Amino acid sequence: MPANKSKASQQPLPEHPLPGDRSRTAETERMVRVDHAGEFAAVRIYGGQRAVFGENHPKAALFRHMQEQEKVHLAKFDQIINERNVRPTIMAPLWNIAGFALGATTALMGEKAAMACTQAVEEVIDEHYQSQRVKLKGQDPELEDVIETFQAEEVEHKRIAEENGAEEAVGYPVLSATIKAGCRAAIWISKRV
Repeated sequence: MPANKSKASQQPLPEHPLPGDRSRTAETERMVRVDHAGEFAAVRIYGGQRAVFGENHPKAALFRHMQEQEKVHLAKFDQIINERNVRPTIMAPLWNIAGFALGATTALMGEKAAMACTQAVEEVIDEHYQSQRVKLKGQDPELEDVIETFQAEEVEHKRIAEENGAEEAVGYPVLSATIKAGCRAAIWISKRV
């Protein structure tokens, strides 16, 4: 668990919230909203990388595999957001552009930078999904199962990136820290708007 996470954010949702606390429904709606936004951005990041690398790149199959999994995640969250009547984030147009730009920019920096991008994004998403699983703990089995499955695939993407030289990217510490900070900011914003 990251040191900067408060213990309160790692607790299950209370059965009887205190005055001023969000209800379980409001909290799970925020989870669905931000997860939908995140999966949308992930599809766009891989889209940007694939646009730069093309289908003849030696790692094209890896990028395609990861993007196809993200498309499945997005389709599931499209379904959940509609079934539960959850308002999507109003930031989607910005995440559309920002996700593609991040993917394309890191790909233009080279294969290892693209892998560093994947590693950084997936590390944040792994932490994010784990925090959600702790909060949900037995309270929304359907959503918990979806998050658990998708979290495992995000961890697979992180492993793929690490095995393909993510940490060898030029300026890796700065690149990784910058991408992680951007992801955390996008999560914070997407929960709220």
